Amino acid sequence: MLRQLPQSADPNLLSAAIPFADAGVYRISDELALVQSVDFFTPVVDDPFVYGQIAAANALSDIYAMGGRPITALNLIGFPKCLGVDMLTAVLQGGADKVVEAGAVIVGGHSVEDEEPKYGLAVTGLVDPRRMVTTVGARPGDQLLLTKPLGTGILTTALKGEVLTETDLEAAITGMATLNRRAAEIMLEIGVHACTDITGFGLLGHALELAEASEVCVTLYGPSLPTYPRTTEMAALGLIPGGSHRNRDHYLPRVLDAGHLPSPVLDLLADPQTSGGLFISVAAEKAAVLRDRLLASGCGAYVVGEIAAGPAGRLRVS
Repeated sequence: MLRQLPQSADPNLLSAAIPFADAGVYRISDELALVQSVDFFTPVVDDPFVYGQIAAANALSDIYAMGGRPITALNLIGFPKCLGVDMLTAVLQGGADKVVEAGAVIVGGHSVEDEEPKYGLAVTGLVDPRRMVTTVGARPGDQLLLTKPLGTGILTTALKGEVLTETDLEAAITGMATLNRRAAEIMLEIGVHACTDITGFGLLGHALELAEASEVCVTLYGPSLPTYPRTTEMAALGLIPGGSHRNRDHYLPRVLDAGHLPSPVLDLLADPQTSGGLFISVAAEKAAVLRDRLLASGCGAYVVGEIAAGPAGRLRVS
């Protein structure tokens, strides 16, 4: 579908040369570029304020994944009249809360009447093209760090099925509502080779995108994959979101020895994440410093793999 659309030849559209770029990047000068992204989705929790927080944190994440700083945001809203103005107000308040925390401002937005609620943001940020972090640049020998646990797709599926309550999901809800701002700032201070954020394609898909963009092989440590509480339990009950099956169908052909992957590991790899963590490729000699800095700042810091030379564009699970 995308190949049928006109391709821009504008040399200032820097993201055109970045495979699987997390956001669009347009150069204003040698030292400054706009970085832009948009994301919205249906509710993943019942509390409207928290839903707004999570949706906003998710939309802001693509800017952080590229080392950018959000400056403005536009609300995107689809909402049914039957839910009432108070609920919509709470959603918008939750989104505004995270935009303010990000140091950005909401400059407007657009709303339509819809049968199912949808909310998110179109975000504009700034980035120095010389310091921009992308999916390109991971090098053999790099360590791979993840800043949030996995399992939000499985857990929110359990919530929708009324197997779990929002109290059961407290850790995951806190994680989804947490900005990747501080992790991105530390990443820039330390200096890393590549980064992406883990969202709808799961760790499986986003790790393969980084492998293809950087022309390397990603090795993930299966037993070291971090999870939110009760994720494994819910997966064992078969509470797997539909997006997980689509991720498996699309990405597993590029996974080495995929047929030998245990089901619990595969469930985690393919689980589509909402407002997931940063997936960072950093030189081995900097990995411990990055991990310590992240932990000291209250961020997650899980060593989940490493980069090998090849086969390029492939993924291996140890």
